[in-house]
Amino acid sequence: MGWEQWLAEQAALRESAGLTRRLQPRAADDDIIDLAGNDYLGLSRHPDVCRAAADAALHWGASAGASRLVTGTLDLHCDLERELADWLGQPAALTFSTGYHANLSIVSALADRDAHVISDAHIHASLVDAVRLSRARLTVVPHNDFAAIRAALVANPGRRTLVLAESIYSVLGDEAPLASLAELSLEHDAWLIVDEAHALGVRGPGLVQETGLASHPAVVVTATLSKSLGSQGGAVLGSPALIDHLVNRARPFIFDTGLTPAAAAAALAAARIAQTQPELAGTLRARAAALADELAVARPAGAVLSVPMPSPAAAISAQAHILAEGVRVGCFRPPSVPDGISRLRVTANAAVPEIEWERATKIVGTVVRRIHEGDR
Repeated sequence: MGWEQWLAEQAALRESAGLTRRLQPRAADDDIIDLAGNDYLGLSRHPDVCRAAADAALHWGASAGASRLVTGTLDLHCDLERELADWLGQPAALTFSTGYHANLSIVSALADRDAHVISDAHIHASLVDAVRLSRARLTVVPHNDFAAIRAALVANPGRRTLVLAESIYSVLGDEAPLASLAELSLEHDAWLIVDEAHALGVRGPGLVQETGLASHPAVVVTATLSKSLGSQGGAVLGSPALIDHLVNRARPFIFDTGLTPAAAAAALAAARIAQTQPELAGTLRARAAALADELAVARPAGAVLSVPMPSPAAAISAQAHILAEGVRVGCFRPPSVPDGISRLRVTANAAVPEIEWERATKIVGTVVRRIHEGDR
């Protein structure tokens, strides 16, 4: 079979299963109410954030110009890393061009064939790929199953072990039992890698700080700059020794061009706003709770609401009907969802004007109820 025939067959299989994904470009002046994106606090359009990005591009240029170990480390990167570490209560930080790279780096630099990785079943794809890259032994445990994690640790004594968790999961929007996981990891001399992608900004400096684990010896934090901070990039936060190890051993960091000046400056400005204007996160959480009640789903720990749909086709149909009314929501279908349940992914946003927010929530609620009533 030739490659073109194979590609055609793969496309046909996706189409028949209702799993085809297509890029949907949007214009800068798009007037659709966005309840699909990750700009939870609306900071990507904040004038101070945009001005910081523009000024940095004019001052530093469009690119860092090289990898961080050549000439691509800018004063701006150091400022961002220092302020992120201070905000999250961590000794040190290292930034990356994407959050995906941050997760690839931390796992692949710490784990190898002799290591053991215990991963929650709902972990982000970047961490799944990181484990594959590391070639470590992998144990996947059911979602938030503390007993299964303990059993996996007990069954593999004496091995260098990483436990992977998200502080707030993007699929169900629920929290990990971080305090219990941290103590369990410390008991077994393991490191707990906590991805704060959906908590940073939404829950202040994140759940690691909120639960008093910022100085815990078993906890390492990863974060993204592309959600609440409205920019692009990622970070790993931990001890200076850990950061030094990443600089020397993390291939996704070593061989990648440094974070662009505009993205670094935007993230720095957004982090300062998030700290000085906590009411933004308060508005976001209140809206997420009210929207969950409207949709009759569990209130999320963060900004993302998970709305189960009867099938992939029903999820696509609901998304299309909501868009036709002027609101954009996300759509999760297998294989993107680890439990195989198709969902609408609806995100609260603190920056949507109140009148538009009320209209959007009514539209989403009406369509979701109609879909479920038709399924009965």
